[in-house]
Amino acid sequence: MPDKPRVAYFSMEIALDPAIPTYSGGLGILAGDTLRAAADLALPVVGVTLLHRTGYFFQKIDEEGRQTESPVRWVPEGHLERTAAQASVSIEGREVHLSAWRYTVKGPAGGAVPVYLIDAHSDLNDAGDRHLTDSLYGGDQRYRLAQEIVLGIGGVRILRSLGFTDLDRYHMNEGHAALLTAELLRERALELGAGIDSEVAARLVREQCTFTTHTPLAAGHDRFPIDLVRAVAGERQVIARSPFFIKDGLLDTTHTALALSRYANAVSRRHAEVSRRLFPGSTIDSITNGVHPATWVCQPMAALLDRAAPGWRTDGAALSEVSQTPDPVLWGAHVSAKRALIRRIDRDANAGLVEDAFTIGVARRCTPYKRLDLILSDASRLRAIAAEYGPVQVVFAGKAHPRDGGGKEMIERLNAASRASSPPVRIAFIPGYDMELAAAMVAGCDLWINVPQRPLEASGTSGMKAAMNAVPSLSVLDGWWIEGCEEGVTGWAVGEDHPPIDYHEEWRQDAEALYDKLGRVILPMFYKDRPAWIKVMRGAISRNGPRFCTQRMMREYAAKAYDLPGPASLPGNVGG
Repeated sequence: MPDKPRVAYFSMEIALDPAIPTYSGGLGILAGDTLRAAADLALPVVGVTLLHRTGYFFQKIDEEGRQTESPVRWVPEGHLERTAAQASVSIEGREVHLSAWRYTVKGPAGGAVPVYLIDAHSDLNDAGDRHLTDSLYGGDQRYRLAQEIVLGIGGVRILRSLGFTDLDRYHMNEGHAALLTAELLRERALELGAGIDSEVAARLVREQCTFTTHTPLAAGHDRFPIDLVRAVAGERQVIARSPFFIKDGLLDTTHTALALSRYANAVSRRHAEVSRRLFPGSTIDSITNGVHPATWVCQPMAALLDRAAPGWRTDGAALSEVSQTPDPVLWGAHVSAKRALIRRIDRDANAGLVEDAFTIGVARRCTPYKRLDLILSDASRLRAIAAEYGPVQVVFAGKAHPRDGGGKEMIERLNAASRASSPPVRIAFIPGYDMELAAAMVAGCDLWINVPQRPLEASGTSGMKAAMNAVPSLSVLDGWWIEGCEEGVTGWAVGEDHPPIDYHEEWRQDAEALYDKLGRVILPMFYKDRPAWIKVMRGAISRNGPRFCTQRMMREYAAKAYDLPGPASLPGNVGG
């Protein structure tokens, strides 16, 4: 029997299942992998998120290559279990009634993590309030603030309704969840008979809370004007007047989370350095992200691993055993995954790709600093490299936030390049980037490229997923890749590790380094020295698979953030 939950994990988005569109990208994918690993290790965790009835958005690409958005259509009753939980929060003076659905993440050895999805869709609510939980990252600042009140304050109240009254830890996955501390402060103050600004109450809350920050961008941290906070939450509420919440006239959720947490971490070593500069005076540790092997390894590679690395599904440490796999076996598994990807792309995008051409994957959230189109900076040079060594195919995927004009322009450029492409360089943009497409791409491409502007990559997990499928990376030295890059062993670096420089000069230097590495090292190896290429594939999975799996990550959280006995010393604990 699983232990009674001791840790509550709060996240605005969690990717639980491809059929449940309650995620937008990396943050939600990481949250889902976190809870799957918790179930693998039988950690006593309960998850809390929102029920996004219209998801993030359904992406279509029109004939001009422009992204269009529409609500996602899905039926919660087909995937989730209703619960009897009931709670309410105050929004603009109205009582907003909340219920919850349950999804249970199950581990193969009996571990189970219940996840509660909060829903405002009730006949007891005003028409507008019924849709407060519907759209992930939709609406204006008022809508976002209302959602964060529902997630944080409402989430704690939902847990109490379900009988979770003696949890030891509350984990805030990004600042969106920081308002849970307001409800904990209210509870502790009532117990003590003290005011909500009581330092004694704050000390008790701080002892229970832990915080993970995921973004190195100052603009990526939620800040709400005080007038909006007073209008939405009410002037008497703790979040409208306490120094734990208000900083420089703003509700600053990252400030709140840092001020009221006993432990805070960034998601890679480099990200911790950046975060400490961003929030001077704060103590911020690092726990580098990981990915869940059983979720992201493709079927042909999984069949290989079942034979070569027993135990890999629940502990990525076993992936080191792939170092002994014969070349034809490893290559054969990859070819099967690549064939499936090429057939899917040709079916969905009519791209005319072929199975024996060198295929590069580039898939992220589409926004300018991610620089998905860096590889297209000099099309003539890319064509010359392909003409000399062998054909190249570049497969792109990603969504731009509906209000990100620069990201939408990037998608238009990528689609224009796709329409204009011809051998020896083929380009394809695949719409509808989701868990299933991501899994196909990280397994079926020959090389994974990730080249965001430094130092704006907090961690990045797509390259980790590729490594789990024996796909090497070619990426800038930022985020996780500083820790995972062993040049010519697990993949290759684009440029050097250097301080931030002028954006245009960095673009020029990185484009030059990218083409140089493709032309001098990668394409010649792939087409002329296949044994050497397979050796790098083997290095990617056997060396980076154990280090960047979620089981390793969760052992670190259990020891550093949760103070749980046991999991940190389980066999297979591999340093990240």
